Amino acid sequence: MTRFFQVTERMETAATAAHRMLSDIRLIAVSKKQPLERIRALAAEGQRAFGENYVDEAVAKIGELGDLGLEWHFIGPIQSNKTLSLAQHFDWVQSVDRLKIIRRLDQQRPADLPPLNVLLQLNLDGEAQKAGCSADDLAELAEAVDQSQKLELRGLMAIPAPREDPQAQEQIFSALRKHFDELAARYSSVDTLSAGMSADLEAAIVAGSTMIRVGTDLFGPRPG
Repeated sequence: MTRFFQVTERMETAATAAHRMLSDIRLIAVSKKQPLERIRALAAEGQRAFGENYVDEAVAKIGELGDLGLEWHFIGPIQSNKTLSLAQHFDWVQSVDRLKIIRRLDQQRPADLPPLNVLLQLNLDGEAQKAGCSADDLAELAEAVDQSQKLELRGLMAIPAPREDPQAQEQIFSALRKHFDELAARYSSVDTLSAGMSADLEAAIVAGSTMIRVGTDLFGPRPG
């Protein structure tokens, strides 16, 4: 049984328990620091969407793997001096959390590419060391993306702090879902809630996540 099969089986079990269809939940393979041959092998199993955290590493991979027709998501903290590369090379940017980044991505997205899919990263726990906007900033940021010319507002992304207690997990994902539902009620383009990783994907799926981000459980330990 491959790692890919094991992860998708976990997702299907969680979806069934939540009375959801697995087809409504996308798997993003977090491929940071993973060699090209592992990405190719996973793509051969049917995985199409890959998430990267480091811009320069990702751009090199995107060029090397261009023959595969993969979908690329940026999921790491965004430095303003890297927005040109994001705008030029990625299909999705999941970690947008400030107005300056929205404006730069909109200005720098090439006219011959489709709109760049954007998720706003919400820092629900208020962790100073973690990227993401506060809930109070969501409305302003969402409106800025919606009013842009070359960006498409698709929803929210979050990386909640780990919780051992299942009830505490459920509460934080429920809070995230509430913010998502409010956004979706206002903007017809909003259809994506990116939340849940290896340790908490079941709780995220129960709460309504439509994207799960998994790294090591798909690829195995990173080399070196």
